[in-house]
Amino acid sequence: MILYHGSFVVVEQPDLLHSRPNVDFGKGFYVTPIYEQAEKWCSRFKRRGKDGIVSQYVFDEGAYKDLKVLTFDAYSEDWLDFILNCRRGQDGTDYDFVVGGVANDKVFNTVELFFDGLIDKAEAIHRLQYEKPNLQMAFRTEKALSYLKFKGSERV
Repeated sequence: MILYHGSFVVVEQPDLLHSRPNVDFGKGFYVTPIYEQAEKWCSRFKRRGKDGIVSQYVFDEGAYKDLKVLTFDAYSEDWLDFILNCRRGQDGTDYDFVVGGVANDKVFNTVELFFDGLIDKAEAIHRLQYEKPNLQMAFRTEKALSYLKFKGSERV
């Protein structure tokens, strides 16, 4: 499977050291099988005057049998609960690899409204759904990253 990562630099050796905490699926190296989504991830760097670089990887799908994987097939309460825990810094799980939908750009406002009790989970899920297809994959351990091989990159 071919996967893409959007950044401002070429990432030949993905690692966990440069990962941000408290994001959708916790600290990890994030990729997508959707090229256009990786391009979009680059846009935040380009707005800051940096380059947009999409790095490409080959993922050995045999990893699924060797890794502890969590997959969200749809936006659901379980998906939202997982994201809320990760964004709160309260993720106590030991998943190697997490796959699921992306919470959209309104996530911070929506999460705050939910935390403040102004909207319920159903409304939060509705607000967080993307209109276009999307998918993110978080490699959360070195073991998971060992199944990802750099193929190349391009400036976008």
